[in-house]
Amino acid sequence: MITDIEDYFTKGCGRCARFAMPDCSIQPWKDGLVQLRRICRDMGLTETVKWGHPCYMHGSRNIAGLGAFRGKFLIWFFNPALMTDPEQVLERQGPNTRHPDMIGFTDTGRVATLEPVIRAYLAEAIGYAEAGIKPVVEPREVEWPEELVEALEADPELGEAFHALTPGRQKSYAFNLNAAKKPETRIARIAKFRDKILAGKGALDR
Repeated sequence: MITDIEDYFTKGCGRCARFAMPDCSIQPWKDGLVQLRRICRDMGLTETVKWGHPCYMHGSRNIAGLGAFRGKFLIWFFNPALMTDPEQVLERQGPNTRHPDMIGFTDTGRVATLEPVIRAYLAEAIGYAEAGIKPVVEPREVEWPEELVEALEADPELGEAFHALTPGRQKSYAFNLNAAKKPETRIARIAKFRDKILAGKGALDR
């Protein structure tokens, strides 16, 4: 995975064999992603690289991230349960995603059209960060490791694949990761599990 933010916009995220290749998913959407990058930086957010993707922070709080697939590119918001979405533009990353958390684009020109909305939504998220407001933890049948939740939010491709898994396969990863005591161990396991998740397999599948 990349560690230099500029590599993302010129070569890709480094997560697959198409890195720095013409058919990298990022290349068709480069202009739109650069526009989203400008908006995030104009809002005073700190630009970092997390999980191979651009991540924008306010202080120590993750606010938004950028991602791309072959058929679309997007900006997603962390802590989506807080977002009010008055313009009804947020979409769910997958059928099992609890809250709509992203704005997807299949047309680069739509970024300019939605720029005032994107700025307003970023300002809303920044306001929650400054006030120290976090979403209420909703009861879950399974305790999802924080590292897994953050990885799914920060990696749209992984998030989409994970949410497409059967509930049983999703739980297999939660159980496996919860068995690890150290955060760094959980993070390392998520990296190793990525290919299996993308292949639609559970943690115990061969």
